[in-house]
Amino acid sequence: MTWGARLEGRVALVTGAARGMGFEIARRLADEGATVWLNGRDAEALRRAAAEIEGDDRTIAFDICDEEACIEAFAMIRSTTGLDILVNNAGARDRRTFDSIERADMARLMEVNLVAPFDLARRAAPLMRERGYGRIVNITSIASEIARGDAAYTASKAALDGVTRSLAAELGPDGITVNAVAPGFVLTEANKDWFEKDGEVSEHLARRTSLGRWAEPHEIAGAVAFLASEDGSYVTGHTLVVDGGYVTHF
Repeated sequence: MTWGARLEGRVALVTGAARGMGFEIARRLADEGATVWLNGRDAEALRRAAAEIEGDDRTIAFDICDEEACIEAFAMIRSTTGLDILVNNAGARDRRTFDSIERADMARLMEVNLVAPFDLARRAAPLMRERGYGRIVNITSIASEIARGDAAYTASKAALDGVTRSLAAELGPDGITVNAVAPGFVLTEANKDWFEKDGEVSEHLARRTSLGRWAEPHEIAGAVAFLASEDGSYVTGHTLVVDGGYVTHF
């Protein structure tokens, strides 16, 4: 499918972009004209992903939880392209029960899902001020809205929704918008085994969602592209739920 050029001349950084939603988000932003930095920890996987995307796309391998690596990455981005758009997509999940998760496990989830996105936003904002355009999009989850266990992950994503609102208030005077996209059940590579082995999940979604199915990763990417573009210029501090009607369907 051919998209417009809403993001022509813009530069984006997408974390966790080697596969799944992150890859589809990077591809959609590139399709709309942006230069996209694909981030992840596996340099070779990033190169393979970038080869599948048409456009002026670059790879930048670093661990978002490594502060020194983040400092070096943003210095390089600043000196080469600048930055207009940050998509905090990378995240971690631990599906074990509450009784099985230790303090260190909780701390790790918070580091990946909350502390790192906060830090990346902090480093991105000065670059956006320099270019007079700024869009920060955090990928959260409908786990913030529903209670199905998974307490550590839910806490980290709910906290990121809170950070989204707070940063929107703080960065608004600079013309930088900060929003979140909260996906529902998305058929990524990580979820395909779940989809294929557990028919009850698909049956549950058929009953529980208004659209009766899983989301495809590109359907999340479209929401991100909207918020990253001029079309979303008056939307800030908002969490856009993209869940096929899961949260509201009774």
